[in-house]
Amino acid sequence: MTAVHELDGSEAGGQFVRTALALSVLENEPVRLEHIRGNRPNPGLAHQHLAVLETMVELCDAEVSGAELDSETVVFDPALESTTGATGWRGQERGRLPGGEYAVDIGTAGSITLLFDTLLPLASVLDAQLSVTVTGGTDVKWSPPLDYVRHVKLPLLRRFGLTAACEVDRRGFYPNGGGRATLHLAPSSLESITLTERGPLEGVRLYSVESASLADRDVAHRQAEGALERLSLEETDLDLIERHEATVTSPSPGSAIVLRLDHGTGIAGFSALGERGTPAERVGEDAADAANRFLEHAGERAPPVDRHMADQLLVYLALEGGRLRVPDVTDHVATSCELLEAFGARLEITHDEAGEPALVTVESTVDA
Repeated sequence: MTAVHELDGSEAGGQFVRTALALSVLENEPVRLEHIRGNRPNPGLAHQHLAVLETMVELCDAEVSGAELDSETVVFDPALESTTGATGWRGQERGRLPGGEYAVDIGTAGSITLLFDTLLPLASVLDAQLSVTVTGGTDVKWSPPLDYVRHVKLPLLRRFGLTAACEVDRRGFYPNGGGRATLHLAPSSLESITLTERGPLEGVRLYSVESASLADRDVAHRQAEGALERLSLEETDLDLIERHEATVTSPSPGSAIVLRLDHGTGIAGFSALGERGTPAERVGEDAADAANRFLEHAGERAPPVDRHMADQLLVYLALEGGRLRVPDVTDHVATSCELLEAFGARLEITHDEAGEPALVTVESTVDA
């Protein structure tokens, strides 16, 4: 019997749970998660974490214990049928995921995009197309807005072999959620990732969205105006801007803005959500401020991806090897590296010679 990976989540959050479950499926090895979200005011599985776990159980027909709200200990065994020739980090046979069509209701405004984030790497072990329709929050706090996934993350991952698309039926803002989106994944042969240099700015894309209930206040337009007025670009870069504004149906009033910066090699995204009492222009300025901080780091060692994307790319980096320069070793980056190493991946973090922590190289090689 395969040994169970015993993982301690006492100093980690929901990302620890999502990454651990994805790695368990990718490597076809059981995990025991203890002290889940142990450093949070309300530890254990919340609705959105439970939805991720239940989805993974259904996709794999996995054996599980502790799949209930507030549970602080979960044992998950994907027990996939092995496929000869498909090997993991230590040469063991990987399983194959059958695909199919599934529907998930988070039941709250819990993040749809974080559930999608868990599923995306599974394309590398799919036997057939997988489509998962999720009801919940599309644009909510502590998670990437839907337009970040659609227009930043997926385009970047497609460059490295991922075949995926996101179909949106309805937006769901806090507090009611009620959004609905479908992730379509096809069997994918992922490629090694090399993202170490930024290159010249090649394009700026702006995606500003408002619920129909805010249309009479021109929220999407004002967000876009605030962002463009604040964004620090050279005069010669102004022709690179592509602007998208949209009004959408949603059970709750809300808005979001995403800025995408395209460079010679990478794609970086920066976002902000509308909040009651915050002027729409200020929401756009917040997204632009984050983009400006990114643009301040110039030169050949400037990171080609944003700090949130850096964490999300580590699983793909470890799967096929490669090199990635990240803006910062955040807590999420450090936790993901520890999890990957627990599953046998070899990662090396090398700080820039100048001693600037914002310029970090993460290397990964896998066993043949």
